Amino acid sequence: MSMLKDPSSKYRAFPAIDLPDRTWPSKTISEVPIWCSSDLRDGNQSLIEPMDAAKKMRFFKTLVQVGIKQIEVGFPSASQTDFDFVRELIEGGHIPEDTTIQVLTQAREDLISRTFESLKGAKKAIVHVYNATAPSFRRIVFNQDKAGVVGIAVNAARIIKDLAAQQPNTQWTFQYSPEIFTSTELAFAVEVCDAVLDVWQPTPENKAILNLPATVEVATPNVYADQIEWFGRHIGRRDSVLISLHTHNDRGTGVAASELGLMAGADRVEGCLFGNGERTGNVDLVNLALNLYTQGIHPGLDFSDIDNVRKVVEECNQIPVHPRHPYVGDLVHTAFSGSHQDAIRKGFSQQDPNGVWEVPYLPIDPADIGRSYEAVIRVNSQSGKGGISYLLEQEYGICLPRRMQIEFSQVVQKETDRLGLEMSAEQIYRLLDREYLQAITPYALKGHRLQEENGTSAVDVEVLSEGESQHWRGIGKGPLEALVAGLPVAVEIMDYSEHAIGAGTNAKAAAYLELRVNGGRALHGVGIDENLTTASFRALFSALNRALTQAEAQEAA
Repeated sequence: MSMLKDPSSKYRAFPAIDLPDRTWPSKTISEVPIWCSSDLRDGNQSLIEPMDAAKKMRFFKTLVQVGIKQIEVGFPSASQTDFDFVRELIEGGHIPEDTTIQVLTQAREDLISRTFESLKGAKKAIVHVYNATAPSFRRIVFNQDKAGVVGIAVNAARIIKDLAAQQPNTQWTFQYSPEIFTSTELAFAVEVCDAVLDVWQPTPENKAILNLPATVEVATPNVYADQIEWFGRHIGRRDSVLISLHTHNDRGTGVAASELGLMAGADRVEGCLFGNGERTGNVDLVNLALNLYTQGIHPGLDFSDIDNVRKVVEECNQIPVHPRHPYVGDLVHTAFSGSHQDAIRKGFSQQDPNGVWEVPYLPIDPADIGRSYEAVIRVNSQSGKGGISYLLEQEYGICLPRRMQIEFSQVVQKETDRLGLEMSAEQIYRLLDREYLQAITPYALKGHRLQEENGTSAVDVEVLSEGESQHWRGIGKGPLEALVAGLPVAVEIMDYSEHAIGAGTNAKAAAYLELRVNGGRALHGVGIDENLTTASFRALFSALNRALTQAEAQEAA
């Protein structure tokens, strides 16, 4: 088998929704939806090895800590493990006062009864019932006509209402899903949902939830938004209903579909942390929530320590989060490209801590979600001076002058090309040390004596060359000028800068010097020492030795 030359012979484009006066395209999301996690049910059933009780409890507590107030905890009528877990949550007092557990059941009397049995003693609970309404399921799977499908839904709704009345101490919420909503004729979806609402008789004070699942994505996100807006216009008792979204990711657009669905009037979103779920997964609640956050709307969920949340999810699901996963992946706040790094570095340096976030390439401040700046810029063969400078500054307090950034980036580039690997901040510093700080041949500075009087400096330096000690003496208007006067070669200082590394008694001075020897190419040197004069002398010898060594190498070539 291979891909068809004419896929239209096998697949059909989903028809557009007749909604010429649609309003959602001109709207923005301004209200935070009700969040419902389906990790412990929809997510769990998709795992190769479903979670045991300990993992489910750990996951549940993480969801509570994040701030999710509605949590679908299982399918108790289909699994003894799920049944026992629901009982443990209730009997063990693990459910906070402001949190509501939700359970799923098929529209069968025996399963519904078992579901209510699992919920005895719960203070608040959502009973979620579903049956298939889409034409392909009616025809292929269940051999039911529309009347039969409505009958199944209505019968289940009655049983749920009766059983709930027998447990009056629980605050009940009823939820119905016409599956697969996105493939169901819209008018029929409204018909079956209205029939269920006629049984439940919800009120504005005690709303029912109508969950409209894109169990399988069948069209572009705008079509789903049209379906949601059309449904909201036509469903009865709209003021007594919460319209809930449950999007999967078969087309890779689950997040977009949910966002447009909220714009189209939905009130609630079901999904999983980081998008786990059947096939390509459920919608990613973290992605949705932080998308809102970056638009200036607090989602009501706390991902201040997103790496810890990821750790729990990965260990419970036994599925790693992709390194490019939005917001949480290991590489999503990382720039390797030189131009990106330079823009990010400049953005950080100019960002007002109390102002609007404007760092290029970073839609969110990594610090807001507990990510460190260390991982923002990393260096490989595609990187440039900005990233190298950023890492040295962040990790070692070394602020290279601009022209030296360019020079040193070429040194790093050669090394990354040679290794074919990424370089860490430590490796970059070792390269700086080897190239500049350890440039001690042909002349190694052993010590110096400085005398200053009436604006004149006299310097006497001890130099080791080829194993022999030499003394150079010079006089000038300052220490560096005096040192240059005593050198055995003609040197022109092109640029000099300095700064402190650290503070207090542990502070050191870093000096950077650019010079030309005998009119040759300008090169840089670096010196670090507790004494500023010594640091500047070391920088000069670093540049001098590099220039003489490279000139000698060129002559030999």
